[in-house]
Order: sequence, then C-alpha cells, then structure tokens
Amino acid sequence: MIIEAGLTRYEEVNERIKKALKNHSKVTVKEVNGQRYIGCALDSSKTIEIYGTPGNDMACYLNGGRVIVYGNCQDAVGNTMNGGEIVVHGHSGDAMGYGMRDGQIYIKDNVACRGGIHMKEFREMRPVLVIGQNAGSFLGEYMAGGTIVLLGLNMKRGEKLFGTHCASGMHGGKIFVRGSFPKENLSDNIKIEKLDKDDEKELRAYVKRYCRHFNTDYDLIMSKPFKKLVPATSRPYANLYTPN
Repeated sequence: MIIEAGLTRYEEVNERIKKALKNHSKVTVKEVNGQRYIGCALDSSKTIEIYGTPGNDMACYLNGGRVIVYGNCQDAVGNTMNGGEIVVHGHSGDAMGYGMRDGQIYIKDNVACRGGIHMKEFREMRPVLVIGQNAGSFLGEYMAGGTIVLLGLNMKRGEKLFGTHCASGMHGGKIFVRGSFPKENLSDNIKIEKLDKDDEKELRAYVKRYCRHFNTDYDLIMSKPFKKLVPATSRPYANLYTPN
C-alpha cells in the first residue's frame, strides 16, 4: 500500500496510514514533508516505510512496530517508545529516543543534541540506540538504563564524537564509544571502563545489525577499540540536597 503525503496536513496523512494498516501489514509513505506523528503507537507486525523527511515525534510511543526512514528525520523520534525498531538512513534531530523504554533505534549518520535523554530499562525491557556517526551535546543526559552505541564513522577532520555535557546526570545504563573522544566533555559523574565479555557480546550483536541495515563493513567497525561510559554513582546530584 502506497500513500503520497506531499503537502497534505499531518492529520490527514496519519488517518490514511491508520486506515491502510487495518488491511495491510506494511504501508509505504512517499514525499513526506515534515508531517508529524507518523507511526505513533504502531503495534507489532506492522511496518511503515517513509521516503522524505518526517516531522517531530515520528514513531512516538512505538509499541512493537517497525518504522524505516529513507532520508533524515526531525526531533523527538521514538519519544517514549515501548518496543519495536526504528531505522533511519540519514541524520536525526534533537532528543532522539527521549525516554525510550524498550526497542531499538539505528541511525546511519549523526544525532543532534540530547540523544537518548532519560532512557530507562526495567527487567527484560532494555532500549538500544545505535548512532553511526557522531552526536551533539547532552548525549545520554539523565540516562537511567539501556545502551547507547556511538560508532564515529565517516567523521570529518576536527569533528568530535560528542558535544559538551555528555552523560550529564546519568545514573544508569551504559554508552559504548568507538575510538578516541573528548574526555573534557564528559560529566564528572562518569567512569571510563574497558568492555567485559558480556559487553563485547552485546556490542557485536548491535554492530552486526547496524551493518545489515546500512550495508557497512563489520570488520572495519570492530577494528577500532571501544570504551564503556558508566555512571560512578546512582545518585549524581545527592550533594545538592539538604538532609532532613
């Protein structure tokens, strides 16, 4: 099923997608021009393919479905998603994966500021955000769980893997970072560690999936070492509170 978005308002585009998915497991939406909320709360067994540039909150509250973008996307993609998969063949705006609870997001290129902010996990629910290039400031801010992977591919000379205040307020989860990175941009609350065997097994699975999505050389990616960023304490702001 193919839907042409063009300059149609987002409400109508989303209504057409909703109706189409009642009878089809996959819908392709072409000529997307900033329409918001595409794929919102999409259930499992359903797939939306997007050609163009979707607007804010694409795949917000994703509930097991799959959304693939052949292009760039705007802010808050995967906002509070509960499961499923998002694949973006391009760049992403701010707050990618905001508050995501489960599922996986794969970004071919870079993510702007506050990627993975407020990510969290509970028991078997463990969200994953894989970024192929680099990230802006506040990556993993207030992160409470889950995993972020930052690959640093195809960066230009002088570019940094991440901006300032990386992992500010982070109190759970982990960030795998490939290659060298600006330690001065890390929060004071963060420890840099080597990967253990469980980490390496987990990382390999995510990198292999990234390579399948974007036809990238797995051995080339794994030829550089990775470090793990983890919080030094589960209460990074404890010293700011006055005891009773």
